[in-house]
Amino acid sequence: MQDPNKDTEWNDILRKKGILPPKENLEEQERAKEEEQFAILQKSLVKTYEDMTLEELEENEDEFNEEDERAIEMYRQQRLAEMKAAQMKNKFGEVLEISGKDYVQEVTKAGKGIWVVLHLYKQGIPLCALINQHMSGLAKKFRDVKFIKAISTTCIPNYPDKNLPTIFVYLEGDIKAQFIGPLVFGGMNLTRDELEWKISESGAIKTDLEENPRKQIQDQLMSSIRAYVPARGESDSEDD
Repeated sequence: MQDPNKDTEWNDILRKKGILPPKENLEEQERAKEEEQFAILQKSLVKTYEDMTLEELEENEDEFNEEDERAIEMYRQQRLAEMKAAQMKNKFGEVLEISGKDYVQEVTKAGKGIWVVLHLYKQGIPLCALINQHMSGLAKKFRDVKFIKAISTTCIPNYPDKNLPTIFVYLEGDIKAQFIGPLVFGGMNLTRDELEWKISESGAIKTDLEENPRKQIQDQLMSSIRAYVPARGESDSEDD
């Protein structure tokens, strides 16, 4: 079959009849196709600075002009900030056990902008064991917060067991919230969501819970009580 792109007498006749497109259109199509292929090839061979790692930017810095260098420096700073933020977000992730000698380093000197949640506990107290369990889950969920625990008397000599469990929340060494004693936590019915909400009220964590989980329980209890308590009129009629 004859090539329709060739310059032949027959092809000229076909073009005049409108059977083949004009030669100019063919040349434009060919040129556009070549440019597209060149762009694809160039893209596959040459990385833009946005696609480069910080190491690759340093290796290729001689190839960039002054305007590129300004843009690259801004991009480098942005990448460094993103990497630092990612590292901070995933800095912890588990509950750290400390003793009194570690307190200053792990709490007071935790670092700028670092929230610390400290649980004072003792072995053999069921509610303390439950809170330690809940804190392990919260530490995995909120990896930018430092969750730590310590046997109470190793941090505060003669700390009374009646005050356990105790949770202190710190920011840059300052106490922002404290929860002391079993009544504050609602006893062994405490759920992880309830503890999360309680700690979130101090500002240490940003919870995705929309409302206090304990409120739902309280509402259910009140509904149950109202269902079983007779109305005033009913009570009076029974007395008669």
